[in-house]
Formats: sequence, structure tokens, C-alpha cells
Amino acid sequence: QVQLVESGGGLVQAGGSLTLSCLASEQTVMVYSMGWFRQAPGKERELVARISWSNHAYYADSVKGRFTISRNNTKNNVYLQMNSLKPEDTAVYYCAASPEMILPNTPKFWGQGTQVTVSS
Repeated sequence: QVQLVESGGGLVQAGGSLTLSCLASEQTVMVYSMGWFRQAPGKERELVARISWSNHAYYADSVKGRFTISRNNTKNNVYLQMNSLKPEDTAVYYCAASPEMILPNTPKFWGQGTQVTVSS
């Protein structure tokens, strides 16, 4: 069973930056599509960014130009660099992976989530 472990969440002031990391337990995940979802209180989980095994990236409009997703296949890691953070970015962020070429809305594997809180 593939495990995904997130780290890097925390509390930051508006305008600040955070980098989330996700470590996969198996090398085979590095040929999967991967990405980050988030869920704010009272809201549905939404896709933030996804990246294919060949490094094609997609971003939600709400984070485009502020967030950058990347992956290091030799280290089994995927990252989310978040800049110019806003209070509305406050949410639990989840790493996800799935064997499809494009990460679906219901990925096969999920991390446990990491809290990001942006204060105004």
C-alpha cells in the first residue's frame, strides 16, 4: 500500500510563503500523476495543483502565479511552493497520487493532510 506523508504546513502571515513536501513510500509512485488538494472548513475539497510524471503542471485559477508544484523523482518527493499567501488559502492540504496520466478528482492514494493557516 502506497503511503504519502506531507510536511511543511503551519501558521504564516498574509503575504508570506510556505513550502509543502510530500514523501511517497514507493519509487513506483514517481511514474504516477501527483498533486495537491485542499479543504477549508465548510467547503468541498478542491484541486490546487497537479503534475504529471513528465512534469506537466496544472494550477487552479485561484493559485495561478502564486503557487508552484514540482517533483523530484529520485527522492520520491513532490512539493508545493506557496507564495503571496492569502487568508483564503487557509485549509488542510492533501497530497495525492494516482496511476492515471492526469490526476483525477478521486485519486487512488491520499496523504493524511497538513494544516496551513494564513493570518490577516
